[in-house]
Parts: sequence; structure tokens; C-alpha cells
Amino acid sequence: MNWDWNAVVDFLPHFRDGLIVTLQALALGSVVSFALGLVWALLVRTPTRWVSWPVGVFTEFVRNTPLLVQLFFLFYVLPEWGLTFSALTTGVVAIGLHYSTYTMQVYRAGIEAVPAGQWEAATALNLPPRRTWTVVILPQAVRRVVPALGNYVISMLKDTPILMVITVPEMLGEARLFAQETFRFTEPLTVIGVAFIVVSSLASVLLRTLERRLVR
Repeated sequence: MNWDWNAVVDFLPHFRDGLIVTLQALALGSVVSFALGLVWALLVRTPTRWVSWPVGVFTEFVRNTPLLVQLFFLFYVLPEWGLTFSALTTGVVAIGLHYSTYTMQVYRAGIEAVPAGQWEAATALNLPPRRTWTVVILPQAVRRVVPALGNYVISMLKDTPILMVITVPEMLGEARLFAQETFRFTEPLTVIGVAFIVVSSLASVLLRTLERRLVR
């Protein structure tokens, strides 16, 4: 089949809409995963077993079940319990929740990498626990784990096409709809493939720049 530039031009409005939705899902999913991951990391460190143990079991369960299964559960099962959300909201929650169990491990590694002397200094200064975490520990821990968190952002980007199965109109979903209408598959799929490469590369550059600034 010959390459048709007219098909590319016709696909561009669909591509633009899909790109916007993809970036929305990525940005919101990243925020959810980073925030929840930090919460999980702090909760599993609590000395209270009735808090740390259920959190550990829950995050282990989420981490070891497929994202697609979680997506279907949130989209099809929760409405039976009276909880109905839009497809995009469901996708953001699913991606954010799933990847929060991975960012949790990243945060834990960052916290454990903080030198013991920092904890001892905070204790010597009689800092309250909240101030110890917010002023001494977390700033150092987060600075150490930015590269690892950035890798998960790129992984989330590559997982956004799975949202197509719950009717989220991201890039692959728009390409599929266009292909079904025009019977042209090569052009739209090539365009979104290039788009994923470009967005991933830009994200990598931005993350490396952020990492260098944090190291200074």
C-alpha cells in the first residue's frame, strides 16, 4: 500500500485531540502515582502493624495484578456499587494507583538512602517528627529518586494506549477510529508511533535537566 499524505493531513485533527487526552492522562496519572506512592511509603514505615501490614498487602496485590484487570474492575465493577466515573477519570485513577505501588518502592529506597547522621541531627535538634520529615528527610530523599520517578513517567506514557479499551479517546483510540472509517492504517499508526518517540524523548531530556539542577 502506498503512503498517502492526504490521509496524514486528514488524521491530524484526530491526532491533536488524542494527543491532548494522552498528555492529560499522563500528567494526572503521574500526580496521582507520585502522591499516593509517597503516602504508601510513609505508611509502611509506621511502627503500627495494623497500618503498615494492610498497606503492604494492598500495594503488593496491586503491583502483582495486571493494569488491564484493574482498569476493567474500576470501569465495570465500581458502577455496580454506585460509583460511576468518566472513562478518563477511571483511566487516570487506574494508572495512578497501579504505578503508585512502584513509586512507593522508589520513595522507600530514597528514604533509606538518607544518611543516619541526618536522622540523628534532627533528633539532637529536638525537631518534631513532622518537621523532621518535611524539612530534613523528604527533600533529600526526593532529590535522590527523581531519575527513577522519571522512568516511571515514561512507562506510564507507554501504557496510556491501554485506556482505549474503556473508550478513552487517546492517540491510539483516535488512530483506530480513523482507520476504521477510512481503511487507512499505515498513516495514523505511523504518526502516533513517531509521536510517542518524540514525547518520550522530550520527557527524557526534561527529566535529565531537572536531575542536573537538583544535584547542584
